[in-house]
Amino acid sequence: MVLFLLTAFLLSANPTSVTVNVLSGEYWWIGITNQGHLMPIEDGYAADLTNFAYENQAQPVMVSSKGRYVWSEEPFKVSMEGSTLRLEKPSGEFIQGRAGTTLKEGYLAVSKRFFPPTGTMPDVSLFLQPQYNTWIELLYDQNQADILKYAHAIIDNGFPPGVIMIDDNWQEDYGVWKFRSERFPNPKAMVDELHAMGFKVMVWVCPFVSPDSQVYRELRDKDLLLKDESGRPKVIHWWNGQSAVLDLTHPGANEWFIKELKYLQETYGIDGFKLDAGDPEYYVDVRGHQDVSANTHSELFAKIGLEFPLNEYRATWKMGGQPLAQRLRDKGHSWSDLNFLIPHILTQGVSGYAFTCPDMIGGGLMGSFINLEKVDQELMVRSAQTHALMPMMQFSVAPWRVLNQENLQAVKDAIAIRAQFIPTIVDLAKHAAQTGEPIVRYMDYEYPGNGYERVSDQFLLGRDVLVAPILEAGSRSRQVRIPPGTWVDAKGGRVVGPRVVNRTAEINELIWFRKVR
Repeated sequence: MVLFLLTAFLLSANPTSVTVNVLSGEYWWIGITNQGHLMPIEDGYAADLTNFAYENQAQPVMVSSKGRYVWSEEPFKVSMEGSTLRLEKPSGEFIQGRAGTTLKEGYLAVSKRFFPPTGTMPDVSLFLQPQYNTWIELLYDQNQADILKYAHAIIDNGFPPGVIMIDDNWQEDYGVWKFRSERFPNPKAMVDELHAMGFKVMVWVCPFVSPDSQVYRELRDKDLLLKDESGRPKVIHWWNGQSAVLDLTHPGANEWFIKELKYLQETYGIDGFKLDAGDPEYYVDVRGHQDVSANTHSELFAKIGLEFPLNEYRATWKMGGQPLAQRLRDKGHSWSDLNFLIPHILTQGVSGYAFTCPDMIGGGLMGSFINLEKVDQELMVRSAQTHALMPMMQFSVAPWRVLNQENLQAVKDAIAIRAQFIPTIVDLAKHAAQTGEPIVRYMDYEYPGNGYERVSDQFLLGRDVLVAPILEAGSRSRQVRIPPGTWVDAKGGRVVGPRVVNRTAEINELIWFRKVR
């Protein structure tokens, strides 16, 4: 029956625009991570993936709760009017198909055909312990002394060592990937000390080159930079100023960039890289060695990370199934943004991005923690709990700096809960590498036919662990939808689903259930 449906609905030569009539009781998702809170889409929805990935991961795919899907190799526009989906693009074909009658069957079919898993996963260190990013504590003042101070404080305050990410402005300049000597008198000694403490070390990099540097002149003369219509190197505007851009359609630019990164590994012992700013909008109206779309330029930057198992991306295009760690875009220090974490990471999962990381605990936007009087300690704790049973968990602001002892202990308790599930998380990551299945899953993905299509304030870790964090300020209880089966909660209570239950959670407690039958 499944094979018949797949054959019956597969169109091999679709036009550049298609209309899809939504079936009764059918829900649709699109591969736009940063719009996960709008999924499944409703009447009036519109999006355009042309030259844009919505500042996060994107994938040119749509999949429905009835097993139907649409795939495109190129970016497209989509709108929903009533019960009609309209998709269009300037060129290329849309491919439609159906596999079975559920979200899971449709997703697995489209994944297998268009973005199959590689059999490999990112470095397991990203899953084993919390990650620590120096951004919020140091912002643009990245320096050896304060990085070591931050790392020692992690250990001294009873947190486990993990991957530490040195963020932007450690380098001499954009494209000049050498430690700034006035801030890093002995970077090799710093990395050695971090290693001895149990950390692995990543540094931030991007595809940009400052246009007044010697490196810029060398790359310009070798024709390794993207150009404007006049044939001069294109200077683009981004959040840190104006820069030239590597032309990664040229093999020489790829070789140069990878050589620079490997030099950092060989010289200083750097373990991996946070590769940032690969958004398609930075590649509009450029001329390269090959004529490709802005989205394809973004895809080429993402492929650099495949050389380095310890990696992280915030913005990628069409990289489903690949062994890349994919972080949610920066969130603010607010309850509304906390409520985006689950729907966004769920959308990543049905877009082919299994190796996911929520944004930094408490929020990663610049300026969120400058005024300590505005820090919401309860929000910090609930954020840590929401992270705890996701594939990865990342700190940036130092919890011991912004929390009292009770709330600091509650954050440590969240890490302790995670420790119980590390074997499960790693097994699911290995499974994802082989099958493409999400690690974090929608309720409807595993338990269709129960009215769970719009449930996105709780999630499944695999099939058998249900997680329902507190997401409202001041709340100590919430409703939890229990799927079919017998489930045991963190306190040993047994519940038989499907049903809705009320559960309490004090400030140091996370609501979760494990399926036992």
